[in-house]
Amino acid sequence: MTLIGWVQIALYCAIIVALTPLVGGYMTRVFNGELTLLSPVLRPIENLLYRAGGIDETSEQHWLTYTIAMLLFHVGGFVILYSILRLQAVLPFNPAGQGAVAPDLSLNTAISFATNTNWQNYGGESTLSYLTQMLGLTPQNFLSAATGIVLAVALIRGIARASAKTVGNFCVDITRCTLYILLPVCVVFTLFLVWQGIPQTLGPYVEATTLEGGRQTLALGPVASQVAIKMLGTNGGGFFNANAAHPFENPTALSNFVQMLSIFVLGAALTNVFGRMVGNPKQGWAILAAMGVFFFAGVLFCYWAEANGTQMLNAFGIGGGNMEGKEVRFGILGSALFAVITTAASCGAVNAMHDSFTALGGMIPLINIELGEIVIGGVGAGLYGMLLFVILTVFVAGLMVGRTPEYVGKKIEAREVKMAMLAILILPLMILGWTAIAVVYPPAVASMANAGPHGFSEVLYAFSSMTGNNGSAFAGLSGNTFFYNIAGAVAMFIGRFWMIVPAMAIAGSLAQKKMVAASAGTFPTTGGLFVGLLVGVILIVGGLTFFPALALGPIVEHLAMQAGQLF
Repeated sequence: MTLIGWVQIALYCAIIVALTPLVGGYMTRVFNGELTLLSPVLRPIENLLYRAGGIDETSEQHWLTYTIAMLLFHVGGFVILYSILRLQAVLPFNPAGQGAVAPDLSLNTAISFATNTNWQNYGGESTLSYLTQMLGLTPQNFLSAATGIVLAVALIRGIARASAKTVGNFCVDITRCTLYILLPVCVVFTLFLVWQGIPQTLGPYVEATTLEGGRQTLALGPVASQVAIKMLGTNGGGFFNANAAHPFENPTALSNFVQMLSIFVLGAALTNVFGRMVGNPKQGWAILAAMGVFFFAGVLFCYWAEANGTQMLNAFGIGGGNMEGKEVRFGILGSALFAVITTAASCGAVNAMHDSFTALGGMIPLINIELGEIVIGGVGAGLYGMLLFVILTVFVAGLMVGRTPEYVGKKIEAREVKMAMLAILILPLMILGWTAIAVVYPPAVASMANAGPHGFSEVLYAFSSMTGNNGSAFAGLSGNTFFYNIAGAVAMFIGRFWMIVPAMAIAGSLAQKKMVAASAGTFPTTGGLFVGLLVGVILIVGGLTFFPALALGPIVEHLAMQAGQLF
């Protein structure tokens, strides 16, 4: 652990905090339908899209209609992507002659990208054509990210409105999010990445001669544009199998730092959107503060674990920390910081192999995912996931003082608490349920690259990542099998949409309620006491749920390493 490392962490946090109100203010104007700097250019395009789709932008939807529209929208996206994957061999822009993707892998991949997971049981450059990457995957990167954002905004409207029956219009919201937020930023971001050295071409793969005189095929393609949205939209799917560790996806220290910023910027800004829409910016800062506690603790612990290395390496006099599985261009700090960011934000992009982290260092990304990635979270998903815990927290606070709990002027009653618990229980149901099956089902056990607790951690991480719609992996598990493709598809679908429906039900329920004036007995939700209570509730719920599984994996692996046993 070095001073330079801490300076990088501090600089990163400072930039995110500075960008939060700027980006949050812009996003608020977009979703309120107000004029922005881009309106003179984009408003005519927006109107054209509404006319082409027969959409009345002044008409809003009940929460159930909003949710059904979202689900049908993604069913259509799934069918289109699955068809492209299966027909890839006969479609154009396939200079490497990639064949059709197998049915089970196509199912897994289509659901993966439709749910903003981007779990990859394949190598991008060796499996998919340029057309599949551009026409199949990239649109889903935009639309799945936009869906998370607009669902968070719909929940915010439900909290902010009083005696209302609607929470917005899904088609209008997703159009504005894509057109005014994601596309403009990605155009600029893509140009920056091209400047840094990332390819953006439709040309064929090229042959290169190595220093030893051998021949090597270099995969190219429209990489920069996909990297831009995979980071900004917290998708994480890489054009190349090595993801952000590949020099054609992440060539410089500057590109690495900016990519990390892009992962957090929209998720952090949504907390500011929340504060603005409910009429109290301090509410948004309180939520961001709770997220920041988890983030800083995760970075501190992961950086410490990787910088100290392992007892076995230190015994041989090999110092300098744990460099196994890390890009020397980024080092321990750049790898540890990236790992915490990408799992705190359900991004899934990686610039180091998490499977090669120390037992305790690898445990932090795992915990981030299992806590529902409430540390910023996926764009939108992190905020509505955190708001579910907020509802539980104010309920607990209400029990403490013997009053009906309130949050920003709305009474939190039995219906909201039940829906919040239903959504939160989806994660352990899928994560622990599928892990239990996988560690005893012989075909699934055969996919494990390591024995003992590390092998268990590989499986636990896989289903945590898929259910949490993260997409990163421990990299030691052979996931492209019939069992993992089908089980993973189920976990990704349920982990995404079965959590969304209760959250939208809460939005509809709160929107119909009247505002209640704060009184002397109202628990304040903008101060340090509330932030501490919120952090405590999350830790208690997460600890009670996942600690036994963590004890069987990374914790016992660390203890075994201390005793001289490796896996």
